[in-house]
Amino acid sequence: MIQQFDENNFHRFCDLLTQKDKDLRNIIRQHGYPPMWTRPNTFQTLILTILEQQVSLAAAYAAFKKLKERIGYVTPQKILQLSDEEMRACYFTRQKMGYARHLAEAIISKQISLKKLSLLPDEEVRTKMIQLKGIGHWTIDVYLMHALQRTDLFPLGDIALVNSLKENKRLHPHITKEEMLSVAEPWRPYRTIASMILWHSYIKKRNIKLQE
Repeated sequence: MIQQFDENNFHRFCDLLTQKDKDLRNIIRQHGYPPMWTRPNTFQTLILTILEQQVSLAAAYAAFKKLKERIGYVTPQKILQLSDEEMRACYFTRQKMGYARHLAEAIISKQISLKKLSLLPDEEVRTKMIQLKGIGHWTIDVYLMHALQRTDLFPLGDIALVNSLKENKRLHPHITKEEMLSVAEPWRPYRTIASMILWHSYIKKRNIKLQE
């Protein structure tokens, strides 16, 4: 069964979590509800997510801004028309150039249909997307959470989420991934919403200004 969050149920899901977990309750008491971070289910969104891999949000947005200044709305056709030099000018590494082009070709050839992905359960989305070069589990988690608005993702490849979990749960710095997943287990089936509460705490504590 596919379960999604939206503006009608997001705060209710936050409230269900805060009834179960005092640390999440304290975050919302201190900082209010987190924003409902969503993105459209588009190729452009996936290109931004590729740019966000293993860099700071500021660096990813700078690259994305450069790209949009150069080509406007980002489509597969426009990406394939760019030379290496033009992509480098938008701060694409050689690896990410390959990932972006491979994704563009997969969309154009209909190997992947974003509309069809939106109708599939989470694990089927993962099975299809993991076959694409440069699309790993973190990218798929972020896509499922933000573009498809699925409720039960917990992306331990995300450093900010891991750090916020350790801070708010007062965990050992060298805790294993398995142990962190067991800490998050009681939050099922709303681990996406718990992640957003933890991100909210991370951002507020550090006074980070986000761009979109």
